[in-house]
Amino acid sequence: MKYRTWTGNRRADGQDRAGGLIKLLTFGLLCAGLVTTASAGPREQAKRIHDRLAGVPPNETVLSSMEAQVSGQTGTAIDAAYQAMQNSNFYNVTLKNFAAPWTNREQDVFVPLNDYIATVIGMIRDGVPFNGLLSDNIIYVAEGVPNLPAYSNNDNLHYEQIESRGVDMMSALAQKTQTEITGLAPNATAGIWTTRAAAEAFFIAGTNRAQFRFTMLNHLCNDMEQVHDVKRVPDRIRQDVPRSPGGDSRLFLNNCIGCHSGMDPLAGAFAYYNFNETNGSIEYTPGVVQPKYFNNDTNFEFGYRTTDDSWANYWRNGQNQFLGWDTFLPGSGFGAASMGRELANSDAFARCQVRKVFRAVCLRDPEDAADRNQVDNIMVPSFKAGYQMKQTFAEAAVYCMGQ
Repeated sequence: MKYRTWTGNRRADGQDRAGGLIKLLTFGLLCAGLVTTASAGPREQAKRIHDRLAGVPPNETVLSSMEAQVSGQTGTAIDAAYQAMQNSNFYNVTLKNFAAPWTNREQDVFVPLNDYIATVIGMIRDGVPFNGLLSDNIIYVAEGVPNLPAYSNNDNLHYEQIESRGVDMMSALAQKTQTEITGLAPNATAGIWTTRAAAEAFFIAGTNRAQFRFTMLNHLCNDMEQVHDVKRVPDRIRQDVPRSPGGDSRLFLNNCIGCHSGMDPLAGAFAYYNFNETNGSIEYTPGVVQPKYFNNDTNFEFGYRTTDDSWANYWRNGQNQFLGWDTFLPGSGFGAASMGRELANSDAFARCQVRKVFRAVCLRDPEDAADRNQVDNIMVPSFKAGYQMKQTFAEAAVYCMGQ
């Protein structure tokens, strides 16, 4: 057996005695911190709810009111969360940062406010059912702000001025129709897909597949690799996809087909849309398929040639049934709005919104059995009952108030 002896402030094995005491003290403080967190009282919990939702501390009046709600004296912890969401920072900062990455290919949070973000903020503020995100004829603009540039189809100045001037979006945003503000026909509007910001990011050049791919990533929380299924029928894969890339058909059969057999039939819904780089606005050409759908159409001339804006969901069969498609919807149709309803009424859409809120409020992904139970068995069913995002934010804040 090896014995260690103390020599002054040092042990014979060379470890600093003072260092050992510091480690012991640090461990004690950490334990004390854990105990404090676990036993946080109503006042501390109320403050955490407010901090997580608004990003700023509450004033004394609000904190006392929320404390009474958390303790059960005048309400519930959910009531306290709703009170915290009356702070303007919940809309101007928390929700702005929440939605901003969805509006650009880089998924950058540091982008100017735009009509896509403002519409998300307004829908959450007003309790507009969030499953209309990809289909409703809706847009939010600011009203009652002196000298604010009007909404323009050709630039983003209206929203940049809202942000740079610190306009309170909780009170200034007003719900309008895209038909009224942008001039799109009612059958051309499809929620945030047909905002100027989404068009500029995802309808520009290319083949309009980007709009679909980033919708899957941002709103169903699945990128194309995760829904890769080589067993679907390839009859609607477009002509631009080579069937023997590099002279090897195995690449198509084992790779390309897995994404395109599901994506191309759905992305047909965007056939009439484009973003015009010259005038900086969205284009809609009813009855006329955008030329981009025929890019590289000689790669495989026997492939599918788009003739209209019809779409079909081949993922209702096979492994991607796990996305949870609504059996009351037909699974096919015409135009972006009907396809948006197909995606936004899936279980995957509901799970995705809840998990994004959980991450934003709890500052982490669901990581253990308790978290997964909270998300899958409590928050997702609650969200699907009315598609109310404010309720989801409140539930996440209350769940994480003691952590």
